[in-house]
Amino acid sequence: MPFLNESPYKAPVWLPGCHAQTVFPSLFRRLPDIAMKRHRFTTPDQDILNLDFYLPGESRSDTVAILSHGLEGDSRRAYMMGMALALAGLGWDCICRNFRCCGGEINQGPLMYHSGDTNDLHSVVEFAIRQGYGRVVLVGFSMGGNQVLKYLGEFPHRVPKEVRAAAVFSVPCDLTGAARELDRPKNRIYMRYFMKSLREKVRLKHRRYPEYYPLAGLERITTFAEFDNRYTAPVHGFASAKDYWRRASSLPFLGKIRIPTLMVNARNDSFLSGACFPVKLADQSANFHLETPAGGGHVGFTSPCGEKIYWSESRAAAFLSQHVAAVGENAPDPF
Repeated sequence: MPFLNESPYKAPVWLPGCHAQTVFPSLFRRLPDIAMKRHRFTTPDQDILNLDFYLPGESRSDTVAILSHGLEGDSRRAYMMGMALALAGLGWDCICRNFRCCGGEINQGPLMYHSGDTNDLHSVVEFAIRQGYGRVVLVGFSMGGNQVLKYLGEFPHRVPKEVRAAAVFSVPCDLTGAARELDRPKNRIYMRYFMKSLREKVRLKHRRYPEYYPLAGLERITTFAEFDNRYTAPVHGFASAKDYWRRASSLPFLGKIRIPTLMVNARNDSFLSGACFPVKLADQSANFHLETPAGGGHVGFTSPCGEKIYWSESRAAAFLSQHVAAVGENAPDPF
């Protein structure tokens, strides 16, 4: 029942193929400059997260959407701002969270971020509830989507009752397979981008924590297997890259999700393995919804006629609003 193979989304004819559909929004999408208010949030382990609030109304909403970006992204990416604008159209506030080491500032502690981390998301959810938000929805893109799904399914009993629904897009829920796909020649341009950005993060972290982030051989690292074996796994307590990918993947937890959750993965997404399309699991689930449009690329889903709001944003707004009650009383200002 919750598997939708015949998605109504059709990629624009002027963007043929997955790579054009992936790259176009990041290079050419133009959005109004929305004013966000930054809040420096202290984590339980005394590190810093930068949360960017988008409060579009004259008064505060009772509903907040927490948005999580992808690998080496941040709160100002076009897909984050576009989603914030779409959800603001429902009268909701948005918290666009920057992962550790993202958003223009290197965090203070030795940890960075990784695909399976759910503690920071949980801390932000609890923070939002403490500010008086009575209804919370979660939105994630790529790596951020994997974190959202793992959070909802790994320990569903710890997810607060205020969390009503979630929508995620272009999610590598099978990290082992996704790492293998990204190693293929067709994805070389993306790997070069990711590795260049990650190597720069390592150099910055090395200044404070040289024992965790040695620089010897850094320039020769070109794959996720090499990077995760050298840095991600040992810094975050995994035995190896393979151990990290296995334990951080959200795929094993999808059947345990207790709230309405939509995952949209395009069938032409060059980042995703076959296991990232868990059709049978969705068919058997009451809460996990899977939609697999033929096109869209990776975090693309450009509107065919150039509309300001992309299809993915309209889809998320429709799904989430279906499962969230009407906005209630205003919440207090957290600042």
